[in-house]
Amino acid sequence: MRHKYGQRKLQRTSQHRAALLRNLSASLIKHEQITTTVPKAKELRPYIEKLITLAKRGGLSNRRLAHARLQDDAQLAKLFDVLAERYSGRSGGYTRIVKAGIRASDAAPIAIIELVDRDVAAKGQDSGPVQVEEGEEA
Repeated sequence: MRHKYGQRKLQRTSQHRAALLRNLSASLIKHEQITTTVPKAKELRPYIEKLITLAKRGGLSNRRLAHARLQDDAQLAKLFDVLAERYSGRSGGYTRIVKAGIRASDAAPIAIIELVDRDVAAKGQDSGPVQVEEGEEA
């Protein structure tokens, strides 16, 4: 039996696992929907929900705690300014995991993890080529 073993190790060292969760949470805050494997999504869910709870409480100490876990200033600002207001009336359950089949290359189970009541326009933000308008230089 594997009772009380804590979190999944995801075949990574502790530093690699921390970096993985940090990057996944920053991507989820930025795009509000990401596709990953089912075990990674299940590990990300409590991580991101605790960050949103810190943002809802507000204050400088909670902002510093969230920055220590997230380490991304742009996503920290979105977390405290946009997402905290969006979920102020909700007492938990900020994310949803939807199973999305099996990856063709290695048959890994794939899931979509998304924020509940997400902004559909945020998906794919800052991905793709930069559009340069006439009269401007890149």
